[in-house]
Amino acid sequence: MEDMRTKTDDQLETDLGDLKKEAFNLRFQAATNQLEKPSRMREVRRTIAQIKTLQTERAKAAAAEKA
Repeated sequence: MEDMRTKTDDQLETDLGDLKKEAFNLRFQAATNQLEKPSRMREVRRTIAQIKTLQTERAKAAAAEKA
C-alpha cells in the first residue's frame, strides 16, 4: 500500500485499468476451468479496492482543501 501512495493519480488510473482487464480475463479463465492460480483473483480484487480507496481519500482531501 505504501508504494501505491507514492504514485500519481494518473499512474493509479493506469494501474486500475490494467487490473480491471486482468480481472476480466481471470473470470473467463475461471469459467472455462483454465485458471492456474485461483488466489490471483482475490489479489486483483483487493488491489482494485485499495486503489479505489486511495482515490477516494485523495478526492476527499482535495475537497477539504477547497472548502
